[in-house]
Amino acid sequence: MARKKTSREEILKHSIKLFKLNGYYNTSMANIADACGLIKGSIYHHFKSKEEIGLESLKYIHKYFEENIYSIAYRKDLSNLKRIELFVKKTDDYFLHSEGGCLLGNLALEVSSENILFKDEIRNYFLNWEKALAHILQVNYSEGKSIELAKEYVALTQGAIMMMTLYNSSESYLKVGQKIIALIK
Repeated sequence: MARKKTSREEILKHSIKLFKLNGYYNTSMANIADACGLIKGSIYHHFKSKEEIGLESLKYIHKYFEENIYSIAYRKDLSNLKRIELFVKKTDDYFLHSEGGCLLGNLALEVSSENILFKDEIRNYFLNWEKALAHILQVNYSEGKSIELAKEYVALTQGAIMMMTLYNSSESYLKVGQKIIALIK
């Protein structure tokens, strides 16, 4: 019998945190149930397997970024400078207040070579991030150069997230956003 009722979304939120902090392989269904205040069997009322939870966690974060960050690149009511500043601010807000780094970056390293569904979702997340940035950058650069710069920014951001976590300092991370903003100024 469950200790309390928990929604699918609450399970995903707890799972995301555990996957980010402990890794996918070091997080068990029992860990997820404990974090949610459930018995292990209760999780199966919402998800068939840990793999389903992992994939849905990736999709959950991807959807968040699509709706709250990537969409900024396509807003017509903002100047290009305002779009890039808001894009960077919202990205910073997420990663600076998100314990454990980037779920998609972490799982790209841990499981994408073994799980094609995870790999596809992670790849789409990063491609959509690059496309959104490239869209903003095309005001000052060719399509090819915009894509190149967007890929570089995403890679720098991911590296900076890792270093921020490792050194417990956001200084280097914040410089990455300032570099991309400077490309529009």
